[in-house]
Amino acid sequence: MAQRRPRSGLSRRTGPPGRLRIVAGKWRSRVLPVADVPGLRPTSERIRETLFNWLQPYIEGARCLDLFAGSGALGLEALSRGAAQVTFVESSGVASANLRRAFETLDAAGAELVQANAYQWLESSAPGSYDIVLLDPPFADDALGGLCATLEERGWLAPAAWIYLEQDRSRPLPDLPAGWALTHEKTAGNVRYALACRKPPRGTDHEVRA
Repeated sequence: MAQRRPRSGLSRRTGPPGRLRIVAGKWRSRVLPVADVPGLRPTSERIRETLFNWLQPYIEGARCLDLFAGSGALGLEALSRGAAQVTFVESSGVASANLRRAFETLDAAGAELVQANAYQWLESSAPGSYDIVLLDPPFADDALGGLCATLEERGWLAPAAWIYLEQDRSRPLPDLPAGWALTHEKTAGNVRYALACRKPPRGTDHEVRA
């Protein structure tokens, strides 16, 4: 995720294409190539490890949505750790082709790829009921608030869905839809990342934990 993130939803990177290492689960330590797309870099291992520690009680058998999938780091980590199904939404043709190769390499039966603009797809597709949604839109878009509202209003979420939010550290997190609560928030480098829930488990309402 660079100082400037492209509108395709790709994360920041400078320099030559890199590699993605899956942190834990059935594909632990598997290494995959990252597509040669300007601005594309996987969400860091440090952030993924923290996020999936937060999600550990809820990931097994979950149905997940990875919007702005880019390298697929978040969705592949979810599948590796026991998610039943992940829908990856990515607009870049090059990044999408790389994701398909990753699915084949890993024999990722639970992976579904949608090559589309994430914003338009949310507005025009028949909504599903996802247990976990991973939101890492282009930092320049400042879009998290609108995306959360669309997810809520159009019926994309299971009753107790978890929503991961990632944005530039310099910005405050957006106001969340009514009934949602922020349960975790941290920063790493110039990234602010957090976890929210539609129906927080007992003891987590309005208790933000690092």
